[in-house]
Amino acid sequence: MSDETLILNEDQLRARVYLDAALIDVIENAFALLAAGDVVMPPVLSMHLPDVNGEVDVKTAYVPGLPGFAVKISPGFFDNPSRGLPSTSGLMVVLSAETGRVRAVLLDNGYLTDLRTAAAGGVAARHLARADAARVAIFGAGLQARMQLQALRLVRPITEVAIWARDPDKARALAAELDGEGGLSVRAEADPQQAAAGADIIVTTTPASQPILRAEWLQPGQHVTAMGSDQPGKNELDPLCLDRADLYVADRLSQTQAMGELRAALLAGLFAPPLDFPELGQIISGAAPGRTGTDQITIADLTGTGIQDTAIASHVLTIFSQG
Repeated sequence: MSDETLILNEDQLRARVYLDAALIDVIENAFALLAAGDVVMPPVLSMHLPDVNGEVDVKTAYVPGLPGFAVKISPGFFDNPSRGLPSTSGLMVVLSAETGRVRAVLLDNGYLTDLRTAAAGGVAARHLARADAARVAIFGAGLQARMQLQALRLVRPITEVAIWARDPDKARALAAELDGEGGLSVRAEADPQQAAAGADIIVTTTPASQPILRAEWLQPGQHVTAMGSDQPGKNELDPLCLDRADLYVADRLSQTQAMGELRAALLAGLFAPPLDFPELGQIISGAAPGRTGTDQITIADLTGTGIQDTAIASHVLTIFSQG
């Protein structure tokens, strides 16, 4: 075995690794493996830097059978856009599962995290949204808003999109950019309730610390993917949304209790341990039922898991091993 370490920069990764159907399948398989119980995935190491409006997360997971595992360092500094910089960056280090030696350093500046996060939203919609879901409401107007929509179009026949953001100018700019793309009809919506009205799928993609989606706005048959809450101080959904839902699904229940939307619902006293909510991997593997009726309201609470990072890093190494 060669000791040579593969070093890939962001440009190299962007040239060959994409958000496509193959990546959706890779992340879906990762969730299923997590549900099988053999994966070693420690809690997220999370550091909040409130004085600079920043955070740093470290995630990892060992998957038996894979030749390597990733350790991902993911900073989020949310004042960066005002400096002309992206709010996220970071890198992944891939170590040999046999020797522990460094196999690769992926200097992706957060690109792989953006891809796997969007792919996870696609996986959630594939298993929880109605098969005929065509109308989407996106809460947020950043990069992940755009990528979540891209992932949804890989798994559902999306035709109409409403975009709401706390900054109406950003919502209008993103809507103008996406309108007409691939036959999409995209509009900016100034009222979040109106954005949610009539949507088959609602995706929240913000770093909000106060709820931006109210329970009374939810309608039968809707699916909600909440993916912005990945720190204990964040909260996008009115906790009553979880109480109103017919099916709440966690990516990792221990994480959503600590840093996802479930955390706020527990603090509000809406639920109490022991909790028996299913994880997305259990639904994928058939160990738990997913949507069973067209009128059900479903919620996926995605906090981001280390196995997604190991999965996409392994996907990258497979692609680059092919020459």
